[in-house]
Amino acid sequence: MKIPEICLSRLPVYLNYLRTVRTEYISSREIAKALGYGEVLVRKDLAYTPAEGKPRRGYSVEELKKAIEEKLTCGNLKRAAVLGAGGLGRALLAYGGFSRYGIEVVAAYDIDPLKTGAEIAGKPVIAESAMRESLEQLGVSLIMLCVPASAAREAAASLEGTPVKAILNFAPAQVSAEGITVRNLDVAANLAVLASMI
Repeated sequence: MKIPEICLSRLPVYLNYLRTVRTEYISSREIAKALGYGEVLVRKDLAYTPAEGKPRRGYSVEELKKAIEEKLTCGNLKRAAVLGAGGLGRALLAYGGFSRYGIEVVAAYDIDPLKTGAEIAGKPVIAESAMRESLEQLGVSLIMLCVPASAAREAAASLEGTPVKAILNFAPAQVSAEGITVRNLDVAANLAVLASMI
């Protein structure tokens, strides 16, 4: 059964919460209350996983964590790289939490010769001119795009015809690439929405 993207986007939230739970069993009501979701929504989302709740007990926390990890394919290692080794790119390279989701960040690419040839958090910064060949050699299928808005569309297009299957775009510009799934994430715009709510 194909899981809707909106539901898929909530599964990591459930997983992060369940990793903090110290009880053996948990109900959908308890999950909903802790996360501020509706109980019906939580039940519907969890129905997409192979986990089954037990009457009056709820879900086994360990089984539910494993079921969500399975749905998110956390056990199948995927290799990622950062395109754009500026401030945000450097932070993503240093972040250690990707491995909890079966993602290994292996390299960065940049156009600036002052950055290439160095390492950030033990990962090489490779010249963008060598990117296509390097993506193949390293087995990279995911890219985190951290370039300026003015370069984002061209950078995304440069990934067409490579082994890259998905792009998480942090640049404040909507991008697309033929044959590649793209998720545009404008951090500043999301922060502005939150600011307007307080």
